[in-house]
Formats: sequence, structure tokens, C-alpha cells
Amino acid sequence: MGYNNLIDVQKHFPDETVCKEHLAQLRWNGETTCPFCDCKKVYKIKSGYKCSNPKCYKKFTVLVGTFFENTKIPLSKWFVAIYIATSHKKGISSLQLSKDISVTQKTAWFMLHRIREMLKNNSSKMLSGTIEVDETYIGGKNEFKHIDKKVKKSQGRASKDKTPVFGMLQRDGVVVSKPVDNVTKATLQGVINKSVRKGSTVISDEWGSYKGLEKRYNHRYIFHNLGEHAIGNVHTNTIEGFWSLLKRGIVGIYHSVSPKHLEKYCDEFSFRYNTKDYSEQDRFNKSISQCSGRLKYNQLIAQ
Repeated sequence: MGYNNLIDVQKHFPDETVCKEHLAQLRWNGETTCPFCDCKKVYKIKSGYKCSNPKCYKKFTVLVGTFFENTKIPLSKWFVAIYIATSHKKGISSLQLSKDISVTQKTAWFMLHRIREMLKNNSSKMLSGTIEVDETYIGGKNEFKHIDKKVKKSQGRASKDKTPVFGMLQRDGVVVSKPVDNVTKATLQGVINKSVRKGSTVISDEWGSYKGLEKRYNHRYIFHNLGEHAIGNVHTNTIEGFWSLLKRGIVGIYHSVSPKHLEKYCDEFSFRYNTKDYSEQDRFNKSISQCSGRLKYNQLIAQ
């Protein structure tokens, strides 16, 4: 039975036993592995599993080594939260999630940040083919501020009260977005060189920080300052569409995002964009399959 809507998810995962079995299948694919020593010779005990490695012999459950470890929230609620967070195109606020799954707003906020940490793209695969690159800015809407709080000379690419975010989108592939300290040539081209395979086609606007990319790439420009939006296949419209989703989500759902946590929100929106062609079930399973590691609360609130 598939689960392509919230009602199906709740029916499919009614209790902890079913949730743990599903997590074990996604995590180990039938080959239970000790999270402490990676030994695959494991036997089942009443409380979970025990490693048979004489140097280890540790007991563990399927939750150990995942972001569910030590959680006091039932997995059935976690699964509903993950489904909602990954299927809603613009995300969901912690206040709304707290009402939907009956937890406090503080708990829902922590859960959502753990989910965003899980959605991070840890792939080392480089982008290739045709790549659109662009930068945008989050925050700093002067027109909505009281006159005594407006920041002078903060329009355009000024980052006095805004955080720059850089993005690379492989056509018919994935998008990668992340906050950057600045939009200088050294910063932007440093990110591109680490993430894009040499010889690929890179399309950008006329911003000076992109000059020199032709040394490693087939670099094509679109001149926005001349009113150009597309010349044949040369355009940055696809990544600008992603920026539109990101900004509408932040303004419409979250209202504001601190620079400290902005990268996690970029990971969240990138994951949903990169799985836009997945079924709801496949997207849900992919997210849970990336559950290794754990974000602790004291790490989240640390200055």
C-alpha cells in the first residue's frame, strides 16, 4: 500500500513498531549494521540489537546514530512532521506544525531544524552539463521598515542588512544554494570551481565577479542591465524561479529568518526542489534514508 497523502501516512505508520521496521529497512536494507563499529554480524535481542564483535558487544536500537536518537517524541509524530515538511512546497511554520501534531511550538521548532539538518545534500558529486549561477539577497526590505529603522544605501547588491545567498542549478538536475560572506570574485568563483566540473557550460548575468570563468568553463552571459532575459538557451530563468520559491516561502511562511539558520532553510528548499519529480512516498523515504547524525539543542541555540 502506498502513502501519497497525510491520511495514508498516518494509517501506514500507526505505531512505533511499524515505524522502527520501516526505518530499519531504509537505513540498513535488510543488513543490520552496528552503528559503533560497522560490524554486520548482529543478533536481535528484546531491547533491539547486540553487536557480535568481541571488541564491541554493544547493544543498540535502530535509532542510535540517527537524528531520532534519544528523542521523546513518538516516531509516528516524527514521520507525520517529516511528511508535512517535505511535501509542502513553501514549508510549514513551527507554530502550525505544533498544532498539527500536538506538541509545543518550541518542540516543533526544534523538530523542524532537525529535519532541515537531515535534508542537507552531502553528495560529493560535481555539477556538470549546463549550469545556471546567480546570487540573491535575503532580508532587508526597507519599504516595510519604520523611517527611523531604514538602512541607507542598502539597495541592490549592498549587504548591510541582507544576507547574500549563492546558487548553482544544473539544468535537468539539482540546485545547490548556500549563504556566502560576500559576492566577490574570489568567493563566488571559489564555490563554482569546487562544485562544477571543468569544461561545463556556465551561464550567469553580467555581474563582474563572474568574469574569468571562461578560463575553466564555456561561460555564457545574459545582460540583464540591457533588458535581456533570454537569448535562445542562454538565460538564468530557472534559478531565478528557485529564488522566487525560496523568498515566497521565507516571507509567506517563516516571515523572517536569521542569518545564523539561513543555510538550513536553503537546504530545505533545495531538497524539495531537487525532489519535485518524486512521488510523495519516494520523497518521504529519501528524506528518512538521510537520517544519520544528530543535531542537539545546545548546538542549535549556540551563539
